Amino acid sequence: MTATLTPLTEERDDALVLHLGWKMDADEFYDFCMRHEDLNLELSSEGDLIIVPPTGMETGNRNFELSGMFAVWVRQDGTGIGFDSSSMFSLPNGAKRSPDLCWIKKERWEALSKKEREKFSPICPDFVVELRSPSDSLKRLQNKMEEYVANGAQLGWLIDPSNRRVYVYRPGAEVEVLEDPEAVSGEPLLRGFTLDVRALWG
Repeated sequence: MTATLTPLTEERDDALVLHLGWKMDADEFYDFCMRHEDLNLELSSEGDLIIVPPTGMETGNRNFELSGMFAVWVRQDGTGIGFDSSSMFSLPNGAKRSPDLCWIKKERWEALSKKEREKFSPICPDFVVELRSPSDSLKRLQNKMEEYVANGAQLGWLIDPSNRRVYVYRPGAEVEVLEDPEAVSGEPLLRGFTLDVRALWG
């Protein structure tokens, strides 16, 4: 079988999508990723392979700052487990996704078997963050956020530093757009956590 390559969206996006002509199951995709560890890969619910390029240095620094601020809260709160952008999750709709940052309630994580935790865990995080880089298509990231919520996420933040904007996603609610906010609250899901987004604007 042969794969076909098409643009992911009409707006600029350095990500590439390959229509494989077949759909890899979870184990096949895991093995494929292990053979290509130098690539940042995702799999859509339709079975399309998505290749995302590495971030630039400014985005990498923002990811570092974001993870550091959140890690402090996770350790202090103790009710959940945090994950960085190298973590892959197998969503209920079959997609394999890696949020830039996410968090899962401890009781949900501990309900998974040891084997399920070792590979691409069959669970949707409770909280997800996508941090937009200059080359990211906004529409592609918005679609990902909607997919997370449709698959069980309780809170999602799409952070767009270039436009100083934060999109807040919750189940059953309209997307809330925050224009140049100083901070974003994770209440009530993330009790006591407030992100100082000014540190990410640069």
